[in-house]
Amino acid sequence: MAILNNVIISGGGTGGHIHPALAIADEIKRRNPQANIRFVGALGRMEMDKVPAAGYDIDGLWISGIDRSLTSTRNLSFPFKLVGSLWKARRLLRAHRPQAVVGVGGFASGPLLDQAVRKGIPTLIQEQNSFPGITNRLLANRVDRICAGLPGLDRWFPKERIVHTGNPLRAHVCALAEGQNAA
Repeated sequence: MAILNNVIISGGGTGGHIHPALAIADEIKRRNPQANIRFVGALGRMEMDKVPAAGYDIDGLWISGIDRSLTSTRNLSFPFKLVGSLWKARRLLRAHRPQAVVGVGGFASGPLLDQAVRKGIPTLIQEQNSFPGITNRLLANRVDRICAGLPGLDRWFPKERIVHTGNPLRAHVCALAEGQNAA
């Protein structure tokens, strides 16, 4: 198994994306305490507070999802946000030169994974849900691997790219579960 020294993890928007991302980062650090792990999230979203509180650096992209009501005026800024985020993602990849990029879902992972794929950087998606979000579905045919937290994702993703890993849990969650089992 390769030792990871430099990884970028991207995504967020909800705790369902952020907590698995932090679990991945914690495990990389456990295996290699010298590893440089950087996060990329969406400006103004909860990851911009939660990730630094967990001890990791994070860069923010000016990105948001598309309102499903296509006539919404909120969608007017989306093309500008997307182009700006793609450019910033490219600059972040050039500045930090990661060995791998991990996307955990949420719209912040889209620009970073897109640019990492274009640069030939190894990429993977960690999908925690039984119904994947739009960003992960759009990127599934382009990333190197998809780590599936649950069975049945071959309905959404190419079977040959899926690795069944289960969902990552942070060590303190596992310790709580072990303590409850001992009681």
